[in-house]
Amino acid sequence: MRRMEGPLLRAEPSIEVFTADERPDLWERARVLGNEWPEYNGHGNHAATYFGALIPRHAHFQLLLYDKTLDRVVARGRTIPFHWDGSLEDLPRGIDALGLRAIADQRPPTALSALAAEVAADQRGRGLSSLIVRAMTTVARRAGLAPLVAPVRPSWKDRYPLMPIERYVTWRRSDGLPFDPWLRVHARFGATILRPEPRSLRIESPVAEWEQWTEMTFPHDGEYVFPEGLAPLHVRSGIGSYWEPNVWMVHEV
Repeated sequence: MRRMEGPLLRAEPSIEVFTADERPDLWERARVLGNEWPEYNGHGNHAATYFGALIPRHAHFQLLLYDKTLDRVVARGRTIPFHWDGSLEDLPRGIDALGLRAIADQRPPTALSALAAEVAADQRGRGLSSLIVRAMTTVARRAGLAPLVAPVRPSWKDRYPLMPIERYVTWRRSDGLPFDPWLRVHARFGATILRPEPRSLRIESPVAEWEQWTEMTFPHDGEYVFPEGLAPLHVRSGIGSYWEPNVWMVHEV
């Protein structure tokens, strides 16, 4: 794919937006942004397979927000193109199913999906997450991929781990916008909810690993809530099983 002509996005004066294809040096510097996730979240059973396929194959779809004043990458967005016929029936069952389809499907991609929007912890509150979403829609439009979809990880769901995602996603503020802040960012850009996805990211590992990731102890079989978990952890016979929920949202580009 040829490089795109002109600036990808006009942002605040100190911010420049690049793709990893344009600035592979900055992409290497952005690797530290992966540390912004909860420890357990980096151990998905399938996540390394599709996240690991993004570079160099899809470098032109990976986004960087570079602050010239600070001389550092302050945010990045990771996306992946995939084939989708536009129907709910053909929409993958969560981020794992999406990623595995995207790397295995030989059909030409028709849509772009967000995978992650990551902002450095000390740079939050600047509106950078909104810039990432804007950049994702721009890169999708320029590549002729529409729509942009996102298996959104609700940012406040960890406060309500026992609440089913199907109910949580219906919560609204008095202004009609979603209760959840990250869902709200997407909604303000015109995104709509396609469906909640209770089984999106699979993490199944020995209890000893879960105890290390969460700094908790799980002495008996059963269900446990844990710090930053969006749903309960199921412990049985020495294995901790967890399905992280997401919410599919769609941006028309």
